[in-house]
Amino acid sequence: MLEQKDLIRIANDRMPFGRYQGSRLIDLPEEYLLWFVDRGFPAGRLGELMQLTLEIRINGLEQLIEPLKEGSADPDRESREYRFPGPDDARFDE
Repeated sequence: MLEQKDLIRIANDRMPFGRYQGSRLIDLPEEYLLWFVDRGFPAGRLGELMQLTLEIRINGLEQLIEPLKEGSADPDRESREYRFPGPDDARFDE
């Protein structure tokens, strides 16, 4: 199940090895992530996050992750904990 902490980790965790060592997971090239599809993702949490990153990239949703990056250049960004909107947050204009 996808949790908000997973999105924050994808935005900020860095690749610990390989060609793109030090790159944020969300910044890994799609081709690199697809290479792991053929050869197998790393075991454990890193592999799970890389698979989620690939799904985000395939669906063109990277812009949803950008505001979650630490040190975001958005001057209006407040220091806050992110949460997914719930049913009480829905606003419908009739």
